[in-house]
This record gives sequence, structure tokens and C-alpha cells, in this order.
Amino acid sequence: MRFILLFVIKIYWKIIPASNRKSCLFAESCSRYVYRITNEEGFWAGIRAFKSRYKKCRPGYKVGYNSQDGTTELLLVDGTLLKEEEISTNLKHNN
Repeated sequence: MRFILLFVIKIYWKIIPASNRKSCLFAESCSRYVYRITNEEGFWAGIRAFKSRYKKCRPGYKVGYNSQDGTTELLLVDGTLLKEEEISTNLKHNN
């Protein structure tokens, strides 16, 4: 089952070029994250990783500034707080 999920992700990468994909909120894109987790931990862990990222990766996030350490943070719709090192560089440059 693991190999089927990895294969589907590889097909996605080949069919939809990176330039046509929605910009990810995370430094490690959702498909790369799910691929890595699936490869390291197996099919069901990959499915859980996909579900977790899918819930978090929606419009409605708020960009904030942490005055204590001078970093940017994102508050996601599910309440998750992303620190600057977890935020995609593409997203940082757009805000």
C-alpha cells in the first residue's frame, strides 16, 4: 500500500508542474511532507499526515509578528501556530 501512495504522489508531481500548484503555507510542501512520512513510517502514517495537512492548509490564516524574538508567525484556521522556520519562503515574500 505504501508504494501505491508514493506512486500517486510521484504521478501528481509529474502531471501538475510546480508552477501550476497552489503555493503551500509550509516550508516543506504538503506533497513532499506526505511522501516523506509515507516513505519513513508507512501507508497509514502517510494518510494521517495528509489528513492533518489538509485540515491546516486552508485560507483564513493570520500573519503575525512575534515581538519577543522578531520573527513572523502564522496562525492557521485550526489554531495551529507556525513559527517562521516552518513557513514557506514563497508565502513570506508574498506578505
